[in-house]
Amino acid sequence: MPAVALMLGGCAAIDANRRHEQSNIHPPNFRSEIILFMRTYLNDPTQVRGAFISEPVVRSFEGGDRYSVCVRYNAKKAGGQYAGSKDSIAIFRDARFDRMIDSGREQCKDAAYLPFPEIEQLSR
Repeated sequence: MPAVALMLGGCAAIDANRRHEQSNIHPPNFRSEIILFMRTYLNDPTQVRGAFISEPVVRSFEGGDRYSVCVRYNAKKAGGQYAGSKDSIAIFRDARFDRMIDSGREQCKDAAYLPFPEIEQLSR
């Protein structure tokens, strides 16, 4: 009986490791998934300025490692004025967009940003 318990325990550990590895897959469509999210997330997705994006990197979030992407942009508020440059972090799980965290300035301070013109060209 103890041998069976050890085997089952070993299988559970292997399964947990496999789930962790699967949740930490490089997101191949990260740009398009962020664009889809931003179109619905922003109050006014038109005329976004100063849009930049980083390549996906693995960061620790909530006790686990996840691919994340830093996004910097200046979007309009509901009243039509620009809100100012904002740094956010897109978190990916199983190679798919999971959520956006707005307070990314500290975690993205060393990010290598690239232009992200697709966000600047969004329409309603």
